[in-house]
Amino acid sequence: MCSTGLERRRQATPSQTPEGNVVMSFSFESYQLEDEEFQAREVPDKGILTFTEQAFEEPLPDDRYHGIYFAMLLAGVGFLLPYNSFITDVDYLHHKFQGTSIVFDMSLTYILVALVAVVLNNALVEMLSLHTRITAGYLFALGPLLFIGICDIWLEQFTTRQSYIINLMAVGIVAFGCTVQQSSFYGYMGMLPRRYTQGVMTGESTAGVIISLSRIFTKLLIKNERKNTMIFFLISIGLELTCFMLHLLVRRTQFVRYYTGLARQGLTEVKGHIDTGTRYRVHHDAITEEVRFDNGTVGASPTEGGGTEAELAGSGTYVRFDVPNPKIKKNWPSLKEIILHRYVVSRVIWTYMLSIAVTYFITLCLFPGLESEIRNDMLGDWLPILVMAIFNMSDFVGKILAALPYDWKGGRLLLLSCVRVVFIPLFIMCVYPAERPTLGHPAWPCVFSLLMGVTNGYFGSVPMILAAGKVPPEQRELAGNTMTVSYMTGLMMGSAVAYFAFSFTVQGSGHHAEWSRNLTTSGY
Repeated sequence: MCSTGLERRRQATPSQTPEGNVVMSFSFESYQLEDEEFQAREVPDKGILTFTEQAFEEPLPDDRYHGIYFAMLLAGVGFLLPYNSFITDVDYLHHKFQGTSIVFDMSLTYILVALVAVVLNNALVEMLSLHTRITAGYLFALGPLLFIGICDIWLEQFTTRQSYIINLMAVGIVAFGCTVQQSSFYGYMGMLPRRYTQGVMTGESTAGVIISLSRIFTKLLIKNERKNTMIFFLISIGLELTCFMLHLLVRRTQFVRYYTGLARQGLTEVKGHIDTGTRYRVHHDAITEEVRFDNGTVGASPTEGGGTEAELAGSGTYVRFDVPNPKIKKNWPSLKEIILHRYVVSRVIWTYMLSIAVTYFITLCLFPGLESEIRNDMLGDWLPILVMAIFNMSDFVGKILAALPYDWKGGRLLLLSCVRVVFIPLFIMCVYPAERPTLGHPAWPCVFSLLMGVTNGYFGSVPMILAAGKVPPEQRELAGNTMTVSYMTGLMMGSAVAYFAFSFTVQGSGHHAEWSRNLTTSGY
């Protein structure tokens, strides 16, 4: 009799659904129910399978050993590392393009293209998937690094003029890819707990620290400038590939899928709410071998729902919510809807938007352009490398300090961000007049760079961290993208002002005439 019962349980029993479809009963021997549970977790809108014999709530996923945080920190490294690689080898650039404004041109090219990219990404946030945009960003970043490292630095296939133009084009491509990637990541982090946004922003500073140390050691250990620059680029390419592979792994973790799914469904503290209006229940009683169907009841009271679950739990019944939601053709949002969504978000976080824009505007007025032009007879080409390294390291410290819990008001953040404008005249005195700067000792730019880096790291991170928490979960990706638009606007305006500040460093030096002469005599 027992064996007969087992045989009956293995056989498929056809039954009619309310829609007239045929559904076979489940084979427990092949663990079909457990398989479908994992499928349901992968695609939540295709049904939810619950075993109600034990009533329990699934625990929140945990970031064990802080692995997700470390991966997000490396993600921040990934989308600023390519640009830092191009501008940190400032000694090589000054040697190859003598008498030019190559660092300024790279900075402005990067910012102009980046602003276009972040606006485009913000407009397409509802049209292209998050991970599609991030993956495309990594590919756009890796391509120019490989091309410049192999064709320009290693093989030297271009003349000086061609190399100048190709480097600017490479920076433009990197700017597009990295900015799409960066803007998408800020929307991505808005869906995760607050500390992960701080982790990504700390990673941005970590990129500068890593690249600065890489350049210092390659220059110290290898005297040949071409060889040490080539190795420097190879290190950058390896790090960028590592960041890309980690992203592909982390996006599949239960932790990330849980929080991104929660934000996309617009849930805050309400868990387990299911709209049963277009579903039905398939009841399979393991004891009586009976399969029956019940239509979902819309608007059932919590008491009724709880009683049903208790009854099923007592009878040892498996409950399956099986009918997927009807497929609805997805329409792109209209231009009016796109603008309205961003207006609603901006009204909530506008002080944070202005704060981050002002912070990066002041920084880009001075870094990397004006800092790269600081000269000293005693230190030579080492001074701009050291000053940029100090800035990157202190910026890293500032972003770590941003993790300290303090709920800043938007107005106070904006006020303190504006106070940083004092750094502009201080750095100008370090380079003007060109023959004998007012603050000519090398200690002055090092101290100013240290203070500017710490304040940039802190006041450049806190607004981004706090802004996502001011809007509902379903708007956090959009808030992150909107904050990135403000961030890039500040960068662009700062780069434009840097060109004006640069004019002080070249008065009477014949700088531009020398550059034109160099390009003319280099040939093609």
